[in-house]
Amino acid sequence: MGKIVELDVREDLQKKIEPFEKIMNTIKPLQAGDTFILHAPFKPIPLFPIMKAKGFTYEAEQIGKKHWKVTFVKQG
Repeated sequence: MGKIVELDVREDLQKKIEPFEKIMNTIKPLQAGDTFILHAPFKPIPLFPIMKAKGFTYEAEQIGKKHWKVTFVKQG
């Protein structure tokens, strides 16, 4: 099993800070088998094809009214 990295962008988005660059920098060093867990205030559908193109599978789960947890796993 690889490493697990978690990032919560809910506060950034609340402050109107675009988290895309932070997300890309976070996933850059990940290897096959590593997991990236993203916490967001909405289901980040535009991110899914980008992550898929970078070799990740994903599963989205709504935790609360404004809390989505998306688990991305880097494929090898």
